[in-house]
Amino acid sequence: MSTVVHEFTAKVPRWSPYVTPVVLAEATPEQLDAMQVTPSNKKISDYVLTLAHDPESLKVRSPLFNAIMYGKGGLSSAERELGATAASIVNRCVYCAAVHASRFNALTKRSDVIDEIFAKGLDAELEEHQQAIFDFAAKLSKTPSEATADDIEKLADLGLSKVEILDLILSAAIFGWANRLMHTLGEPVRD
Repeated sequence: MSTVVHEFTAKVPRWSPYVTPVVLAEATPEQLDAMQVTPSNKKISDYVLTLAHDPESLKVRSPLFNAIMYGKGGLSSAERELGATAASIVNRCVYCAAVHASRFNALTKRSDVIDEIFAKGLDAELEEHQQAIFDFAAKLSKTPSEATADDIEKLADLGLSKVEILDLILSAAIFGWANRLMHTLGEPVRD
C-alpha cells in the first residue's frame, strides 16, 4: 500500500503520476527524440514519461532545465540546489524538495543545513552566505515582486557576481514552474 508523503525529507519518495505515462516501448519517434532516448538508455522516470505526452514542450523543457541547474560557471551546483530547495519548500513540493535537498547534501558532504531547513522551514537559521541564498530564493518563490534591489545588493555584498545572482533567480524561477507541474501531474508516495 502506498501513502502520500506530506513531510519534507531528504529521502526521495516515489513520484506517482495521475495520468498514465507514455510506455517507452510504444513511444513515437517525436516522444523518443524529446526524451533523448538511445538504445542503451532505458531508465526514464515516470515524470519524464508523463511529460512526453507533449513532446514539443518536453524537447524545450529539458535543455532549459539542464542549462539552469547544471550549467558551467556561475553559481555553484550546491547553491543552485539550495535555491531549488527553498522554492520547493515555499511551493510545498515534497518530491522536488527531497530531490534537491539530497543533491545539496551529496554535493556539500553534509546534512546539517538541510536538517535545519526541514526542522524550521523558512525560519531556518543558516550561515550568512547560505541564509542569503535561501531567503532570496524563498522570497522570489513566495512573492516575486517583493524581491528588491536591496536583496540583490545583499547578495553582491556577500560576494555573489551578477551571473551567480542570475543563476539563483533562474533556479528559483524554474522551480516555481516545475513544482506546480509536479503537483498537478502526480504526488509523492512511499510504498
